[in-house]
Amino acid sequence: MMKTEIKCLGLIMDGNRRWAKEQNLPTLEGHRKGGEVMGDSVSWVKEFGIENVVYYAFSTENWQRSKEEVDYLMELFYEWLTKLEEDQKPGQVRFRIVGNKSDFNEKLKSKMEELEERSNVIGTVLTVWIALSYGGRAEIVSAVNEAVKLGKVIDEKSFNDLLWTAEMPDPDLIVRTGGEKRLSNFMTWKSVYSELLFIDKYWPALTKDDFKDILHEYESRERRKGK
Repeated sequence: MMKTEIKCLGLIMDGNRRWAKEQNLPTLEGHRKGGEVMGDSVSWVKEFGIENVVYYAFSTENWQRSKEEVDYLMELFYEWLTKLEEDQKPGQVRFRIVGNKSDFNEKLKSKMEELEERSNVIGTVLTVWIALSYGGRAEIVSAVNEAVKLGKVIDEKSFNDLLWTAEMPDPDLIVRTGGEKRLSNFMTWKSVYSELLFIDKYWPALTKDDFKDILHEYESRERRKGK
């Protein structure tokens, strides 16, 4: 089995709605299929020895979508979080939700808290980070406000400690599906030396073979990090 040098992988899961349109399906079915692929990909990540994976599931800007779509997604997120926990063996995967949790209803906030608490076990082989109501700029602004409250000069390390993603390693690789070539407010602070890979395939169509190709592409690159 191939192991990878990637310690933290970022995934921008784009193309759900366009995939549904091309399949002559309702837009919302694209999100449901995307959730299934997300669940599958957790097992791929674990199989190839990656210790951290962060999924960009819902951005701060996504609240601007139609009420029908947002309401559907809120119910779907509850289902996703429930199934993700059920599909993992106890003690193997830790789940962390990053973003402005206060934006969500009490039902979903309670599910997030329960998932994080129950999976917070020493010795887990993988941490799954799910970015919900997340924006890189919002994360930085939140950290700045915390720094102001502290009332003292800070450096990069102490500032990083104030981020929603403080415990997350900087992503070695960020992959965006769906053909767009931008990060769209994802990991604005932590992506400064991440390798970037943009692929045309829509997220719901991603397969394990595609995932292997992503890892091979990363291994072919030389990371100098400014040296």
